[in-house]
Amino acid sequence: MAKTTDAFALNEWLVIGRLEDATHDKPRVTRLLGQDIRAERTADGAIGVWETDLAGNKGRALPVQERYGHIFVTLGDTPRDLLEMPEFEEEGRRLVTIGYVRVKTSPLRVVENFLDLGHFPYVHTNYLGAEPQTEVANYKAEIREDVDEVWATDCSFFQQKAAKSATDGQQCEYEYRVTSPFITVLYKTCPIKPGAWDLVGLFVQPLDEDLCEAHSFVLPFDEENTDVELRHFQQTIFLQDRPILENQLPALLPLTPGTEMPARADATSMTYRRWLKKKNITFGVQKDAASTNSRAA
Repeated sequence: MAKTTDAFALNEWLVIGRLEDATHDKPRVTRLLGQDIRAERTADGAIGVWETDLAGNKGRALPVQERYGHIFVTLGDTPRDLLEMPEFEEEGRRLVTIGYVRVKTSPLRVVENFLDLGHFPYVHTNYLGAEPQTEVANYKAEIREDVDEVWATDCSFFQQKAAKSATDGQQCEYEYRVTSPFITVLYKTCPIKPGAWDLVGLFVQPLDEDLCEAHSFVLPFDEENTDVELRHFQQTIFLQDRPILENQLPALLPLTPGTEMPARADATSMTYRRWLKKKNITFGVQKDAASTNSRAA
């Protein structure tokens, strides 16, 4: 597909890889919103990113941010601010970047799946849930207009293996924060530090409307497990999700009410969809018949 014309998506800061994924000797050649791009370390040590043509020739240089262990770029001229995560400054936390999982579906589907509590016992069995404890307790989902974010709070679920550091099953408290159509952060009970949150972040790189790469990180209080062990645990969870996501139809996310039938547990997903609709997002969204017919007319 060609580069999108979705103005909102173009003006987002979007992940394209980890800091270590772009070097002078081995650039990262990838796509973003239908546009081919190239990232590499320049002679002064900074990361440069350029749009490229079909032959791989460099074109327009893109704005870059190196934050949270990842590379972020924007294809727009008036980008909104990238999220702030003050937890990165807290003593005792450690950042582990997970890498990415490529998923053949809308990037919005991947974010919505991350927000879904109901699938834990069935997809992440004996990790994030298991039968017969399948009921999702009531929780609060809202659009916080003052910060223009989606939040879900008072979420709770019994988990057999909530994190690599967990030694037994426990009732986990959750909070979800969505700051961009392609970025969400989970705050969940830290198994080894009562009263503290561990963070799990998801940065989705939208390659095309029906293809994306899910980059993630963890920011736990955990001095016992190695980076490799933490990375393997998180990759296991994400790889369990991939076949489910790739078999969802339609691949693009419907925003028209009534297209899919939500359950009570889907409050965060429905709030996320309303938020996207308010922003007039079109990238990764299923085009309904009415809007298609009106454009054709």
